[in-house]
Parts: sequence; structure tokens; C-alpha cells
Amino acid sequence: MNYLIHFHLFAAIAWIGGSIFMFVLGVTLTDKQKQKEVYPHVGPIFGYFELVSLAILLSSGIWMIFNDGLIYLLFSEDASQVVELLRNKLWLVLTLLIATVIHFIIAFKTNDKQRTKLQNIVSRGSSLFIFFVNLFILHYAIMIRSVIA
Repeated sequence: MNYLIHFHLFAAIAWIGGSIFMFVLGVTLTDKQKQKEVYPHVGPIFGYFELVSLAILLSSGIWMIFNDGLIYLLFSEDASQVVELLRNKLWLVLTLLIATVIHFIIAFKTNDKQRTKLQNIVSRGSSLFIFFVNLFILHYAIMIRSVIA
């Protein structure tokens, strides 16, 4: 088995686990004053940790796609179940990347500052979107693994 899969899985655990942690923190930390005390400290640390995890996920995923010859299958007319699942997973990864960029821009731009109502809605909405898309990507990863096993 390719050793890159281990880096990919470890980064996925960190990325999705962090997403779940921040989701739970956001849901349970309803006191606005406590949010103002916690998020400016936790947010940047979490953000950099997540950026490293995302970089490992993307680089290991891209490397495996090229190394295992999947790039040719992805752009072919192959309609096998594994290829279709991988295509769907990659489309979700693309939407996740877009939402993450949007979320990080707002988060880093407004850290320790008052957000506008629009920034707050977009930031929280993208965070919630990222959380659920992570679960769908995980679902596709499990489905791919179950088909090739």
C-alpha cells in the first residue's frame, strides 16, 4: 500500500476532527462575551493547524491521483463506480476549498475586530457548510474504500 494514504488519512482525521470540535464549540458557546474571549485566541491557532492539514490532504491526494494513474480515468469516459465516486468526492473537495477560502479570509480579516452582519452570516454559514461537506467527503471516501476492498 502506498505510504501517502497514511498521511492523507492522518490529515483527514485532523481536518474533520477539528471541524467537529469547532462546530461543537460554536454550538455550545452561546455567551457572546465568552465567544469574544475564546475565538480570538483559539481561531488563529486552529486556522493554521487546519491550513497545514488541508495542505497535506491536497498534496497527498493530488500525488496519489497522479501516482496511481487515476488522473487519466478521471478525464476519460469511464463510468465505473469507483471513478464516479472519486469524481463526486473531488467536486465536493473543490466546493470545500472555495468555502474554506471565503471563511478564512473573513476570519483572518476580522480576528479581534467587530464583524459586520454580512461577514458574520457568511462566516458562520461557510463554517456550517464546511462541516457538512466534510461529512459528505468522508462518506465518499468510505464508499470508495468499500468498493475497492
